Amino acid sequence: MTSPFRTCRFVIGILLFLMLSACLPQPAESSNPTPSRVTIPDTEVRQLKSSATGRNYDIYVSLPSEYAQNPKTKYPILYLLDGQWDFKLLHSIYGGLHYDGFVPEMIIVGITYSGANPDYNSLRAMDYTPAQDPSIPGSGDAPKFLAFLKEELIPFIETSYPVDASHRVLMGSSFGGTFTLYTLFADPQLFSGYVAASPAVVYGGRFAFKQEAEYASKHQDLPVRLFLSVGELEDLKQPVEAFMQVINKRGYTGLEMETRTIAGERHSSNKPEAYNRALRYIFQNK
Repeated sequence: MTSPFRTCRFVIGILLFLMLSACLPQPAESSNPTPSRVTIPDTEVRQLKSSATGRNYDIYVSLPSEYAQNPKTKYPILYLLDGQWDFKLLHSIYGGLHYDGFVPEMIIVGITYSGANPDYNSLRAMDYTPAQDPSIPGSGDAPKFLAFLKEELIPFIETSYPVDASHRVLMGSSFGGTFTLYTLFADPQLFSGYVAASPAVVYGGRFAFKQEAEYASKHQDLPVRLFLSVGELEDLKQPVEAFMQVINKRGYTGLEMETRTIAGERHSSNKPEAYNRALRYIFQNK
């Protein structure tokens, strides 16, 4: 038979346990049991179907934080290739640089592909390459993609947003950098600034070298600002540095150029520093 004293001690123990439990930190209750996606402030997505390439594109647009309060302000604009990978990265880099006063407010347009599961690698290998490669189905569509930019995307963006078209910049890395160089020599006046990070200058039988040489045979001027970079540890280091030397020796009238080999980095890991330095250079004194 249980004594009254033992029963009382048991009850007191339970009460002490409950009191101590009440004092412990309690897990926060979510007001929304279904998790939602993290979104980037001051951004929006538009869609375009291109008649030039026949492909559907998602267009990511980053707007200045006080854009709505300044409807008459015209902003520099940067068109970024491979938006599916680099839009978030560049948006963050730009935010820090603008906060510290290194770059002006601008509109950033990231270009990528529509659909639930687009094959980014295949699609960009078609759009960004200026010559056909038998090992890459559909490659060599850079002229069509350039037509999409010039005749469809740029007019759409620059009639939808207050843009200073005299400060229009194209930026890309890898095949995106390859396309940037292709555009530079195919239609240099389309953009005032060009950023080519780790461009595949060896692609298509060294197409970039051949295109530049053809341009040089007909022109002495190249009135743009160019940032050209490569990672120190990537396979493209030697050919990209050779391309840098070729352009340096041309002495193009009007060309402002900064080249940089990113120390200790490879093909993808060099992008944060390359984009940071590129934005500083392209938009300095703007």
